Amino acid sequence: MTKLKNEPQLLKKALEVAENYAKNRGYTGFSSTNSAKDKTECLYRLLVNDQLIQPLAIDQENGVNMKHKLALWISRQLPQDHPLLK
Repeated sequence: MTKLKNEPQLLKKALEVAENYAKNRGYTGFSSTNSAKDKTECLYRLLVNDQLIQPLAIDQENGVNMKHKLALWISRQLPQDHPLLK
């Protein structure tokens, strides 16, 4: 797994976009008591369930790999000239 340039910022953008996607699908949203880990896992599983991203292998499912997968997903969704990709 190679680390992406600006991966923390890409992850933040991915969580924002995925949360908006979830709300458009009817999810009421996350409360302030939800941990970042739970939020990441929930959004990852939603995107896998909707076949927007490829699932990780069962033995590879952990927080670090889910975060990386979400960052990869958003990096492919952003336009080529987006500041986070430079």
